[in-house]
Amino acid sequence: MAYSEKVMDHFANPRNVGEILDADGVGEVGNPQCGDIMKMYLKLDGERISDVKFKTFGCGAAIATSSMATEMVKGKTIEDALGLTNKAVMEALDGLPPVKVHCSVLAEQAIKSALADYYRKQGIDPTPIVGCLEEDCHGCGTGHCN
Repeated sequence: MAYSEKVMDHFANPRNVGEILDADGVGEVGNPQCGDIMKMYLKLDGERISDVKFKTFGCGAAIATSSMATEMVKGKTIEDALGLTNKAVMEALDGLPPVKVHCSVLAEQAIKSALADYYRKQGIDPTPIVGCLEEDCHGCGTGHCN
């Protein structure tokens, strides 16, 4: 399993590591099958993400995708951040081995989970804006989002 130079760089020198104590939105997602856990912290200035930090417990690909995802949304609008896809994260890292694609999905979901938290704190139902998150669907009876 070979990793690109960008994956290795973001693993060895992750950007935006840490937490934001007064975060406007915090999202945590995990994959119980592989043990990866990502926590994203967002600070907003109006509709723009002024700061983003992460803490990830997981493999090198999980750390690299977390780092890249934060770089891709920092300074962007909420709308831009909601448009972030796991495919875009993987492309920005010059690809991931097939067995590590789930890491990019977690990074996308962590950003969306933090934005959902932000909307909940505003008294707004995040589902119409952010969409269905896996964390919201475990109790729906299907076990997955439709």
